[in-house]
Amino acid sequence: MHASQGRSAGLGLALASAFAFGGSGVAAKPLIEAGLDPLHVVWLRVTGAALVMLPVAWRHRALVRSRPVLLLGFGLLAVAGVQAFYFAAISRVPVGVALLVEYLAPALVLGWVRFVQRRPVTRAAAVGVVLAVGGLACVVEVWAGLSFDVVGLLLALGAACCQVGYFVLSDQGSGESAAGAESAHPVGVIAYGLLIGAAVLTVVARPWGMDWSLLGGSTTMNGTDVPAWLLLVWIVLLATVIAYVTGVISVRMLSPAVAGVVACLEAVIATVLAWVLLGEHLAAPQLIGGALVLFGAFIAQSSTPKGPSGPLASGPGGELVGTEGELSADRPAS
Repeated sequence: MHASQGRSAGLGLALASAFAFGGSGVAAKPLIEAGLDPLHVVWLRVTGAALVMLPVAWRHRALVRSRPVLLLGFGLLAVAGVQAFYFAAISRVPVGVALLVEYLAPALVLGWVRFVQRRPVTRAAAVGVVLAVGGLACVVEVWAGLSFDVVGLLLALGAACCQVGYFVLSDQGSGESAAGAESAHPVGVIAYGLLIGAAVLTVVARPWGMDWSLLGGSTTMNGTDVPAWLLLVWIVLLATVIAYVTGVISVRMLSPAVAGVVACLEAVIATVLAWVLLGEHLAAPQLIGGALVLFGAFIAQSSTPKGPSGPLASGPGGELVGTEGELSADRPAS
């Protein structure tokens, strides 16, 4: 009975994390359309979350000495890279399209496993890749000559590539853990990843040139005026801090396979929220293509062979899930 209750609680937290991450693009796009640069929105999100997580970083300050490469990888790829590419992408293409392109990450991971690490892959995983790529073709409507902004699609693909890089880094980190090194606390890694990401984005985004007065005004969500500061609070607290923390806790309470399935809902939630709150309607072929992307991504993720050291499994939404004591951190994403 106790195990059943714990599983139910874990599923609830996983759903909350998927919902929180799925709403990040919906909250950010009105700020971008109001005049804020996408990089400035990313900087506000990451820096705000880093300040909230400062007490956690101080508590796990030993990680700076024991896991510097892991912290740098998380900060540069899972925080700065994914968020910067994703927010830049949604400034040019619909939120749902950007996130679905980002869900090609499991397919790209499979390519890394097969052609770089030269490890065999299962037939089911290959089928997953084909489904994901075919679904993406429907999402971007290739028969119409790529009706979406090509640069926006490339930016979304960049976010997917950052997720792949983080998967590879975490794979190496799990090998160190298996070798007897003390495992890194996942929430501590998140805290320092946010701090490192904020530092990197400060240099890249140059927030001192931002029009701060825009945060005191209003933005528009599908014809409704919404205070800009309220959307910023949404992005920092709900779509970043709460999303990461609930995601990590849910992974500890669920198996990696279950957590990966629930992570697939992030793209669905983002698409529905963008439809309701932003009026971004996707055509029937795009919805079918999105379903194929998610299904193919899940098959590729769940069928990717694990290395001898028991590396972390990567959820389609950029969520890295591992066994107890190993790094378990969500994306991004988005």
